[in-house]
Amino acid sequence: MNWSMFFLGCFVIGFVLSVLSFSLGAVHAHFHIHVPWGHHVHGNVFQGGAAAATGVAPVNFATLTAFLAWFGGTGYLLTTQFGWLFLPALIGASLVGLVGGAIVFWVMAHVLWSPDESMMAADYDMVGVLGTITQAIRENSIGELVYLQGGTRKSCGARSVDGTAIEKGSEVVVTAYERGIALVQRWSDL
Repeated sequence: MNWSMFFLGCFVIGFVLSVLSFSLGAVHAHFHIHVPWGHHVHGNVFQGGAAAATGVAPVNFATLTAFLAWFGGTGYLLTTQFGWLFLPALIGASLVGLVGGAIVFWVMAHVLWSPDESMMAADYDMVGVLGTITQAIRENSIGELVYLQGGTRKSCGARSVDGTAIEKGSEVVVTAYERGIALVQRWSDL
């Protein structure tokens, strides 16, 4: 085997996987791969499943494919166009590959990922939400609750905790949420 073909193969594999990762990630595709020895890999293709609540991991699918593409392309050019021997070309290609992976990591960490946009389950918990009744709740019946959550105005069915009527325009607090119906109590009663 020729070392320039090794580098060319690394470039082609890295480039093809990078393109697939980007294009499938653009449509939010997820993958789930089973390998013969019983383990499996799953996650978001574009992020490589490596995005954590604290940030983007430096070693992930996107940075690995970028490293492979830059490593292979540089090694191929150094061995074929500049006539470098294998060991110096390997060292030079590794350094350039690390720079390419670092650039992709920097773009992911500073441009694509935002710590303010992480979804947290606690941000969408209904218990404790303050809202307004827009359709009166009749005795032992259901009305409508409008509330703000995640910066968006939302509505859902609402029933009073004790079964009493609550008039339109009352401010209420959600005490429980069951099967799409909020159990509410007047804010003034708390």
